[in-house]
Amino acid sequence: MEEKSKTLTQHPVKLWKILNVGIDLLNFVQTTINMSTLKPFYKIILTMSLCLVGLALNSQNIEGKKIVVIDPGHGGKDSGAIGLNGIMEKDIVLSIAKAMIRLNSITKSDFEIYLTRYKDTLISLSDRTRLARNLKADLFISLHCNQSENPKARGVEVYVNARGGNFLMESILLAYGLQKHMKTKLGFESRGVKFGNFQVLRDLVDFGPSVLVEFGFLSNWDEIIFLSFSTNTNSLASIILMCLI
Repeated sequence: MEEKSKTLTQHPVKLWKILNVGIDLLNFVQTTINMSTLKPFYKIILTMSLCLVGLALNSQNIEGKKIVVIDPGHGGKDSGAIGLNGIMEKDIVLSIAKAMIRLNSITKSDFEIYLTRYKDTLISLSDRTRLARNLKADLFISLHCNQSENPKARGVEVYVNARGGNFLMESILLAYGLQKHMKTKLGFESRGVKFGNFQVLRDLVDFGPSVLVEFGFLSNWDEIIFLSFSTNTNSLASIILMCLI
């Protein structure tokens, strides 16, 4: 007997997520558009359109598992940023990525997670994006830490591709959710969603949603201390997974 496919009404968690996505996207748009200048009719049309976007983004692959590629930046001889206490960006982001693998296996989520590197090795940028293409990934997230000459610089930045592409809206939604939850749940200062011309984003501009996350500044003592504890890197991993649901 042929199995009937489930409808969205049989997935209350998905429906709730769709509503949240619509609300989050509306909030994001309100920060860039002066809604008070729009006539009531256009406000209704805009709000309905945003909810439909949320529906489209979250009703895909309800039955099958989505493939997510996590890219721990740097590695090997490329340490990335080095903290004031000697902690290295390459080690922090790898620990977050591995924590995502562990948590994902425990929660038995709807995601298959692959890493671009599983140990302290240097992988070329083109090989990282090639992996995502070969796996036909539904999502690509590159993990990094920030650094500045200003020791007071702090907070989380999330980048999407500056060229836009076919998956810009999905990328912005994910980026917005990541910075929002890291602010509200972990107390990170939000430096906003930004446009960047990073190669790992540029190479996937017409392939699928992709973001690059800068978790904090290794030139800031408070954030160095936070990122030095495994409990906190586990929390960051948990928030990323939560934003994928």
